[in-house]
Amino acid sequence: MNAKKIVRLSNIIGIISILLLVYWVFTFITIEVFGLKVFRKNMTETFYLSVLGILALMSGSLIVNIMFNLTRIAEKDKEEVLQKKAGKFRIVAMVLGFPIILVVLFGGNYLTSIKKEKMLVESAKSILEANKTNSDKLLDYNFSKKYINETANVLEILSKTDKNFPNVVVLVKDTIKETPVFLGFQAYQSIHSNDTIKPAKTGYLYETTKEEREYLNSIFDKNSNELRYSSYDGNYELFYPYKKNGKRIVLYFSEQQRYGKLGS
Repeated sequence: MNAKKIVRLSNIIGIISILLLVYWVFTFITIEVFGLKVFRKNMTETFYLSVLGILALMSGSLIVNIMFNLTRIAEKDKEEVLQKKAGKFRIVAMVLGFPIILVVLFGGNYLTSIKKEKMLVESAKSILEANKTNSDKLLDYNFSKKYINETANVLEILSKTDKNFPNVVVLVKDTIKETPVFLGFQAYQSIHSNDTIKPAKTGYLYETTKEEREYLNSIFDKNSNELRYSSYDGNYELFYPYKKNGKRIVLYFSEQQRYGKLGS
């Protein structure tokens, strides 16, 4: 292999190494800043990949150094014009790579969210239909120790029926001193039978955002049946209205994942 071919090969390897590092850093920063869920990689693996990227940059620097040293002995009189044109083409190609990466990342994150929503809704319907007797007990809301304990038992069954829903909360609308509030009941909130202290509604208040309050009011006051799904930073939430014989509650299903992927 003559000097000319060595220079060309070194140039290709150096450019590819540097581009891979630049694109990887850009991809990693984009995922972290926007909380995108596309690749199934945890932080440890990401760190190792970053180290490999740094090593690739060091190797690229060494290769470029060798390339310029070899360039002194390579024939280049007729290649200078061609190299300038090729250099412009490489720059344009590199710049175009960034929007392509953004499209892939945001598109993958969107598809992941849509697929997750469909899966959660189907899972919610499935576990309610499979546990109709227990689910109907949740509709007989009356703030009492009996309802709290029965709800805790039912929720424990529902949360263990489907691995997609480790957390389930029953939401109802009530009042405290004539002020409308939303109460939330969870599986771990059962009351011991020997406990003589009367439960207080304030201990079951469910904190909401403005958007969530508007949604819940539309369910309880306007008889809306709309589902509400949201996902952010690995958290997946589903508000699922459940009604029968004029009674209604909202089941809040939630799941948290440290990472996501397009095919999950």
